[in-house]
Amino acid sequence: MKPRTYMIVAFLLVMTFATGVTLALADDDDVSSPDDYILLTVVLKHDQLKTLAQIQDKLAASGFWANFPPEGIAVESWYVMMGLGQVVTLRVPPARLREVNRAIEQRAWGAFQTDIYVTYDLSEAAREFRAKAQKAR
Repeated sequence: MKPRTYMIVAFLLVMTFATGVTLALADDDDVSSPDDYILLTVVLKHDQLKTLAQIQDKLAASGFWANFPPEGIAVESWYVMMGLGQVVTLRVPPARLREVNRAIEQRAWGAFQTDIYVTYDLSEAAREFRAKAQKAR
C-alpha cells in the first residue's frame, strides 16, 4: 500500500472509533444510492517532470479541454489539490463508464498520471453520525 492509502485508512479507523459508529453502510436503510448514475472521482496527478507549459501543450494537442468530460457527463466538482493535481468528481450513467475511461486514456494520459475511484456521497450519513456521537457525549 502507498503511504497515502495508509493515512486514509488510519483516519477512517480513528474516526470510526472516536465517534463510536461503524462505516458499514451497506445495511443502513437511510443511505441510498441513485440507480441512474455513479459518482466517479478522477485524480489527475501533475507530472512534475514537465513544466506547466508542457502539460498545457499536451492537453491542447489531445483536445482535453474540448472533450473531457464527454458531452452529457455532469461535473459534480473540480478542485486543484496543491502538490497533487486536479480532482474531478463526475456523475456518470453506468452505461457510459467505458466512454469516460476512454476519454481519460485518450485525452489525459501523457499530461497527467491518473487514478480513478468509484465514489459515493457520505455527507448525509456523516452528519447523522456526528449528531449521534454528540448526543452520546
